[in-house]
Amino acid sequence: MPANGELGNTGMTEATTQKQKTPVAVFLFNRPAHTRLVLDSLSHCSRLDDCSVHIYCDGPKRPEDSADAAAVREIARDWASRFDAQMIEREMNLGLARSITNGVSELCESHGRVIVVEDDFLLSPSFLDYMLTALDRYADEPNVYQVSGYMFPIRHSAKPDAFFLPLTTTWGWATWSRAWRIFNWEAENAQDLLHDSELRRRFNLNNAYPYAEMLEGKLAGENDSWGILFWWAVFRANGLVLHPRKSLVWNGGFDETGTHCGDQAWSNQSLAEIRAATRSFVLPDKVAVDELAFRKVVRFLRAAQSEGNLIERIRRRILQRRARQEERRLHVNNAP
Repeated sequence: MPANGELGNTGMTEATTQKQKTPVAVFLFNRPAHTRLVLDSLSHCSRLDDCSVHIYCDGPKRPEDSADAAAVREIARDWASRFDAQMIEREMNLGLARSITNGVSELCESHGRVIVVEDDFLLSPSFLDYMLTALDRYADEPNVYQVSGYMFPIRHSAKPDAFFLPLTTTWGWATWSRAWRIFNWEAENAQDLLHDSELRRRFNLNNAYPYAEMLEGKLAGENDSWGILFWWAVFRANGLVLHPRKSLVWNGGFDETGTHCGDQAWSNQSLAEIRAATRSFVLPDKVAVDELAFRKVVRFLRAAQSEGNLIERIRRRILQRRARQEERRLHVNNAP
């Protein structure tokens, strides 16, 4: 498939083969260094040949974005030729939320499912294998709405390799068209959350993280988070999300260059571990909340929100410093 995204005279066989592959949507904007890293990490993923890559480049938001946005597109075109990828280059700036939701909707409609990656991620070589295995395994499970590639830096039991939690993610994920249909910009019945203390507590994961405040901010036009709207829709449906025991995604977006949701402590993980060799996954047979894993996540989120935890703050600073050093090394090694 040509890098500009036009099918051209490729014939029915290639077009059919591409449609049967699982699409990986990569969303880019104006960060050339991050773009190189995420596309390089994608190139090292096992089972990449089972996927079709779709690279979405958003348009400049301000005149000062133009140079970096153009540099990103130049890098993306080079990688698109290597991936045999489709390039979608927006003339206008949609913003992160509209760019992602539009792209996900398009690919769910055309392929029935999609894997989603943003420009500030580094992917484990196992990322795609895990996603594809889970997408196949739970395709017909109506209560499974998403597959997460991310896990908080928490020590979980050695087995299972993944478990179900009542929580969505925006940090490397996948879904099916049947599940994505519940996404709604209007956040139906969200006003119930404002007046029901028990509903609010559960939406906040037993008051471990202020998701309700994020949703209120979205409704008031104070943020542009599509992720909080998807979490609200999945929460209302009593839906579940498959999460890996160890994260297969590292987020490098906490360098003041991009838009992100979450706390920097969430990304205090070893890049060496993320980039470890490919491994296989044993997924759970039963679709139910892993209560032990859920309690550990709640404890972690509460600790991350605690401003008075001096030991935790020191630990975060040390891990963040190590992560920044490793990221700088990767930038140097991947420079053209």
